[in-house]
Amino acid sequence: MQVDLNILQNGKLLPLVEEFYTLQGEGHHTGKAAYFIRIGGCDVGCSWCDAKFTWNAKTFPPIAVEEIVANAMQNPAKVVVVTGGEPSLYPLDYLCQTLKDKGFQTHVETSGAHNLSGQWDWICLSPKPQQPPVNGIHMKADELKVIVSSKKDIEWAEENARKVKSTCKLYLQPEWSVYSDIIPTIVDYAMANPKWQVSLQAHKFMRIP
Repeated sequence: MQVDLNILQNGKLLPLVEEFYTLQGEGHHTGKAAYFIRIGGCDVGCSWCDAKFTWNAKTFPPIAVEEIVANAMQNPAKVVVVTGGEPSLYPLDYLCQTLKDKGFQTHVETSGAHNLSGQWDWICLSPKPQQPPVNGIHMKADELKVIVSSKKDIEWAEENARKVKSTCKLYLQPEWSVYSDIIPTIVDYAMANPKWQVSLQAHKFMRIP
């Protein structure tokens, strides 16, 4: 559930769930310091989601973008990762421009379920079969990260891999709650199909946000 866009003043306000400075724990930029901005609201509904508390954006009062960016500036890294929830629910041009004016690189993690606004230095597309990505988003993705909880998710991964540009990084990531059961399957598949790399939720192993 998202906030009424009229309340958000064309993206000058956003339903902020939380913001924190940590190391990127997944995908291509694993281990790099970044400031995370988590926006509330999601209509994709993954059963295994570890952030279901973000789904109802109306529980998170809109916060001014200038305040969010000012908080990001208190940290040494100049990379901001916008995540959710589902960021593509909201107009993000103003957030991105304000961040870029302050010298930040902008990264986003999205299912691609809606048209994505904003100016991005890195787009991580993590598609979900119950609400597939909109047309055109695949060719914008710098990274395709597919969550794997069963063998059928690998078929979904290959379906999406056929739609991305040749330079897009391809990752299979085990769903955390079934990690021990599914990781052998993912390892074997990546070894047999070396275009894929394995992404782990390193932040959970390190016990950091």
